[in-house]
Amino acid sequence: MGKKFMAIDRKLLDVLCCPVTKQPIRSIKRNELKTLNERISAGEVHYQDGNTVEIPLEEGLITANEERVYRIDDGIPVMLEERAINLRAAGLK
Repeated sequence: MGKKFMAIDRKLLDVLCCPVTKQPIRSIKRNELKTLNERISAGEVHYQDGNTVEIPLEEGLITANEERVYRIDDGIPVMLEERAINLRAAGLK
């Protein structure tokens, strides 16, 4: 059985934005998450700060232009610029 997504409060999504581009964000879709996690498992994905993403995401938030993903750990969005995952750099955009 797959992991269940925790619902992110809609009001929270309405006030959060990308700290880099100020773009709105949305919850990442399951198929997007699956593709991203496959690349993470292959060691091909890095955070903005250059460190390799070693732990697959259970949930995430993606910018409106679909270029950056922010992980959600234990129901808490990690909205730090250096912890953004740049999908273009990962070859996913």
